[in-house]
Amino acid sequence: MGEFELIESFFWRRPGQGPRRAVVGNGDDCAVIAPAPGMQLAVSTDTMVEGRHFLSTVDPARLGHKALAVNLSDLAACGAQPLAFTLALTLPRVDEAWLSALARGLLDLADEHECELIGGDTTAGPLSIGITVMGEVPPGQALLRSGAQPGDDLWVSGHPGEARLALEAFRGTLHPGLSGEAFEATRLAMEAPDPRVALGLGLRGVATAAIDISDGLLGDLGHILRRSRVGATVALDALPVSPWLASRSVAEQQDCILAGGDDYELLFTAPAAQRPAVAALADSLGLLLSRIGRIEADPGLRVRSTGLDEVQAGPLVPNRWVSFDHFRG
Repeated sequence: MGEFELIESFFWRRPGQGPRRAVVGNGDDCAVIAPAPGMQLAVSTDTMVEGRHFLSTVDPARLGHKALAVNLSDLAACGAQPLAFTLALTLPRVDEAWLSALARGLLDLADEHECELIGGDTTAGPLSIGITVMGEVPPGQALLRSGAQPGDDLWVSGHPGEARLALEAFRGTLHPGLSGEAFEATRLAMEAPDPRVALGLGLRGVATAAIDISDGLLGDLGHILRRSRVGATVALDALPVSPWLASRSVAEQQDCILAGGDDYELLFTAPAAQRPAVAALADSLGLLLSRIGRIEADPGLRVRSTGLDEVQAGPLVPNRWVSFDHFRG
């Protein structure tokens, strides 16, 4: 099978398959897209490399899902509605059964979010998947990292830390190990994360800043603090602990939640006056949203044993957590 046969067999959408938003879609030198009148285009790119971002044993359908999910998560953090994406696929060889499963996982998620595959590239080499995703957002309503204000609450969605727990299970570092049920549940969180697109859309006009958790909660919070030129306090007793982490030691819980990464939950700030709106959004989505800290004028990140109530704030805890960095030794 050659390059163009590969594209036509696995990634070409027949009439009636998938969303059709592009003016000119897959098959030309360039795709042509037009956001809805008055909308702005949000664009993000992520690359996943075998051995760095995923294990060679991962189910290819889950790999296809995750490759797009991590990009949709960036749109969610921006409050953007998914529109279209391109796919750059590097393959060591053509394995038709593997490609069929990869395409199924990728395109099923794309269809769920009405995000059209409009082009890309295929080449031979070490396995990697690069996706550029495009979304649309009304002018002035994009969620940015630079909008956090002193006095804002700090919120996180879902249960960060499950993906890291699964990774440590794969590495064989957990003592005791996970039960079969716990391993399958956390492995699903690691291999097939759920991009919080609906949450991102609902946070327009509510949140002041947002980011998705890809490299670790505290590390990604640091990006908000630097861009917004503020500080923050995080309360350890306010962290959401998943049922699968609840049986682990407190130190292990904190390591996974605060520095685990690969969660693709949303971390966001909002004024205290927006607490009812955040609660209503959590109810409407059936999604846990946890208030874990506050934004402060003093620069820097502070971790306390307790800290949501400033009057009864607990003692400072040394910040020993380091988030993922591709180039840190």
